[in-house]
Amino acid sequence: MVTVLVNLLIKDKEDVKNPQVRQKYGMLCGMVGIVLNIFLFLGKFLAGTISHSISITADAFNNLSDAGSSCVTLVGFKMAGAKPDVSHPFGHGRIEYVAGLIVSGAIIVMAFELVRSSAEKILHPQAVTFSTLTAVILLISILVKIYMAYYNYRIGRKVDSAAMRATATDSLSDTCATAVVLIASVVGKFSGLQIDGYCGVLVGLFIFYAGISAARETLDPLLGQAPDEEFVHQIGEIVLSHEEICGIHDLLVHDYGPGRLMISLHAEVPAEGNILELHDVVDNIETELRQKLNCDAVIHMDPIVTEDEHILELKKNMDELIKNLDNVLNMHDFRVVMGPTHTNLIFDVVVPFEYKMSDEALIEEIERRTKKIFGEHYFVVIQVDKAYYRQEYGSP
Repeated sequence: MVTVLVNLLIKDKEDVKNPQVRQKYGMLCGMVGIVLNIFLFLGKFLAGTISHSISITADAFNNLSDAGSSCVTLVGFKMAGAKPDVSHPFGHGRIEYVAGLIVSGAIIVMAFELVRSSAEKILHPQAVTFSTLTAVILLISILVKIYMAYYNYRIGRKVDSAAMRATATDSLSDTCATAVVLIASVVGKFSGLQIDGYCGVLVGLFIFYAGISAARETLDPLLGQAPDEEFVHQIGEIVLSHEEICGIHDLLVHDYGPGRLMISLHAEVPAEGNILELHDVVDNIETELRQKLNCDAVIHMDPIVTEDEHILELKKNMDELIKNLDNVLNMHDFRVVMGPTHTNLIFDVVVPFEYKMSDEALIEEIERRTKKIFGEHYFVVIQVDKAYYRQEYGSP
């Protein structure tokens, strides 16, 4: 059904990097979610009323809350697609994450209410009436939720939407919850055991877990998560495909919402090259990144010596020193300032956030090893950088 609607309503459906196309996908899935969840609410509410089952009725209201969540997602995609303005020059894309967070909050509240009502059912049990109609309604609900999880996950991956992936997770949790409710009804019918309240608690815990997972999925980009490794790899391939670029470092990725990325990086260029020609190369790379990855890029040129054999030897030895200290460390921006009495080796060291040694202790250890290997007249001037992404593209 969703595939048919996509073919009918979304032009350029394969251009998922286009914010307008993403918006149409999100709004379409939101509208389909509203319709299906209202359908499920009505069916389960009828089944719960007939069977006097608190877990089925609670599951029905969970679907009603899912319909409300789909409304929030629909509005969120609509607002996220608004054009940049004076007050929001980077656009409104993060509203999609905020919408996902609101949905997560609604899921968690519903889980709490379900656990509370189920606990009352355990204390004051009531016989559950099982019927073929109830079983059919629950089975249909399970199939519908599996379908909703499928299309939300598939389209969420296609358009890279954390909100839609969270909706898919929620649908899978609902599938498990409804299956538990069905099992409780069957057990009550054939064994007489009143486990309806206990199953309601279990359903509530399922829903609570789904809410926490969805919240984590939408909070991470709001807080500033590390960029996707594949995206970093694509940046490195594009930049380093130009022979004038010797290496890149200090890559930063700023996420202002899906399809609204800004990046900055330092590109190492030969110090002996023509600055105007190199600047033209960098301008071309910025354009290429914008065209291929749909992101705005700012590139800073870092000149490095490529023809002085003595400096290259010093750089090689220092790189080996740092790698021998710990293979997770990386060095860039290596420069040498020679004087009549001493020589300064100036460079940056990239340190992972989880690195156990303090920055001060690391600098002291590098200084100690430098004196031992290079000699007493060599001094180091070190800037410690943090690894904002997992893969470093250093000088070849």
